[in-house]
Amino acid sequence: MKQSDSWPALPLAQWKDTYATLHMWTQIVGKIRLALCPPINHFWATALYVSARGLTSSQIPYSNGVFEITFDFIAHTLEIETTRGETRTFPLIPRTVAEFYSKLMDALHSLGIDVKVWPMPVEVPRPVRFDVDESHSSYDGEYAHRFWQILVSVDTVFREFRSRFIGKASPIHFFWGSFDLAVTRFSGRRAPQRPGADLLTRESYSHEVSSVGFWPGDGEIVKDAAFYAYAVPEPAGFKEYRVLPDKAFYSKEKNEFFLMYDDVRLSAYPEKLLLDFCQSTYEAAAILGNWDRANLER
Repeated sequence: MKQSDSWPALPLAQWKDTYATLHMWTQIVGKIRLALCPPINHFWATALYVSARGLTSSQIPYSNGVFEITFDFIAHTLEIETTRGETRTFPLIPRTVAEFYSKLMDALHSLGIDVKVWPMPVEVPRPVRFDVDESHSSYDGEYAHRFWQILVSVDTVFREFRSRFIGKASPIHFFWGSFDLAVTRFSGRRAPQRPGADLLTRESYSHEVSSVGFWPGDGEIVKDAAFYAYAVPEPAGFKEYRVLPDKAFYSKEKNEFFLMYDDVRLSAYPEKLLLDFCQSTYEAAAILGNWDRANLER
């Protein structure tokens, strides 16, 4: 099997416990960002970003400066840096979510940063409050590093894809709620309101979108890591549209196109294969949805 540093293997069964723990850790950092950053449309002010060493909150304003929280998946540390030149660091090792939550809040408090977050995880089944979660406590540094390596490679391809579009497009975000890396294009038109939609859904899909992303999978419908793409609202004929590459498929359970990560990483040209998936799924949304492509694309 082909293996590369840029596109390493990521079988879900081998790191699902680390994934579940990291999911909770990133939610804690994300909720700190949510609590302190001014709101931006579609919850863009809450996301994390791929960095040269891991995942970063980017700048979070507080009091007389800003601070930044970084998951360093090379040194395997959690780092807090402020514009006052102060730093706090603790190792990323197997530890419970409750312990991680306590250590992070204590570190912030020692820097004069006091923040109150809602300590309940989101977008997961059977959520447990961060401060009492003793069940998630795994950290395999090898797989955390692999996951970050993949995010770097995907982020690079998504940047190329995003550069082709001159309409409104999101930054390349890591969304801690769903634990995925995504980039979204907008048609410029309002989307119909969804009956019964919650606040998150209403704000996220207030306008027509075509989105593509990378996700570790759920071990059930999507058994391993995969790329996904969807359109909101989904135009007629979208699920039958022929997208590239040939191994891409539409899931009626998820209402999204998927391309398994292994089909990309084992190919001779993984970057091209992923770009083909991004472009063809966007074209499915844009052509069938009658987007003004002449004024939205380079």
